[in-house]
This record gives sequence, C-alpha cells and structure tokens, in this order.
Amino acid sequence: MLNKRIRELRIARGMSQVQFASALGVTKQCVSNWENDNIRPSVEMLIRIADCLGVTTDDLLGHGGRTLKVDGLTEEQIGHLALLIRDLKQK
Repeated sequence: MLNKRIRELRIARGMSQVQFASALGVTKQCVSNWENDNIRPSVEMLIRIADCLGVTTDDLLGHGGRTLKVDGLTEEQIGHLALLIRDLKQK
C-alpha cells in the first residue's frame, strides 16, 4: 500500500523518480525500490517524503482522510480554499 501511495502522489505532483529522489537527497534506485515494494523507507524518511509530497504521514500510510498543507497561506486564502472544496463536493 505504501509503495502505491508514494508512486500515486509523486505522479500526481508531476515529479519523475529522478526529480523526487533529488528533492529527498536519495538515488532514483532508492525511490524505485520503495515504489516496487522491495524496501520500505525509514520513519525519518517517511516524514521527509510526506513533507515533500505535501501530505501527512497518516495520508501517506493510508490512514484517515486526506489533508492539505496550508502553511504560508493567509486566513483569507484558506477560507477561499474551504469554499472551493465545499463547492466541488456539491457537484
């Protein structure tokens, strides 16, 4: 499950394995091994992966609902996002 989630989130963000590996300071082979479920990342690396992909570790591990990181946004911007999400759910 973790391997599929890493791949899914990486692709959704338009990142190649090389780009993702570079952002994390690891090799492409390391990312490939995670995505092929040959090895699992350490707890410390899970945190770095989640931060890089803009999700929580719970979301990365498939627990709970999805969340969005809104660090750096104003309260007004967060409010706009909340309204957009509400509107999208109603369609």
